[in-house]
Amino acid sequence: MSTAPSEHTPLRTVVLAAGCFWCLDSIARRLRGVHRVRSVYTGGHGPATYEAVCTGTTGHAEAVEITFDPQVLPAEVLYEIFFSTHDPTSLNRQGYDVGTQYRSAMFYSSEDERGEFAAAIEQAQEHFARPIVTTLEPLGTVHEAEAEHQDFHSRRPEVGYCQFIIDPKIAQLRAHWSQWVKQDTPV
Repeated sequence: MSTAPSEHTPLRTVVLAAGCFWCLDSIARRLRGVHRVRSVYTGGHGPATYEAVCTGTTGHAEAVEITFDPQVLPAEVLYEIFFSTHDPTSLNRQGYDVGTQYRSAMFYSSEDERGEFAAAIEQAQEHFARPIVTTLEPLGTVHEAEAEHQDFHSRRPEVGYCQFIIDPKIAQLRAHWSQWVKQDTPV
């Protein structure tokens, strides 16, 4: 676990999807102020297992639940990192991962959060020539992904997906967002 929450500031939890959850999970674990990261399935119906979600018939997205201290990591910074470490202009696809389960999405738990996410998308659009297709979806039931998907990159760095897909994203994070990267071990 990271440092204790700032005095009098409640932690926040957001659920974001950016393609395969292994990538965003690995990025979020490296950010200062992040206290908990959990790979999850949400946004659909029916079974929430890896096998079922991979069929593309459940409507669930591979997502990441991120609990953070907004006084250490402002939400706006988290959203900027989210948009800069995946392609939010690619519909239902991130690289070789194709299907609705790999969509770019922000799952809101209140109308205030929906407005905050919409503003983040509008601000991020300034940095992309193509339209952002990140969806705004109400947060429904969140299902924790299987244990083997939690902190996958740290546990299995030798896997080709980690070396060729996640490692470059981590390098990009360190190069462009170094002031927000933890100096200690990821969560």
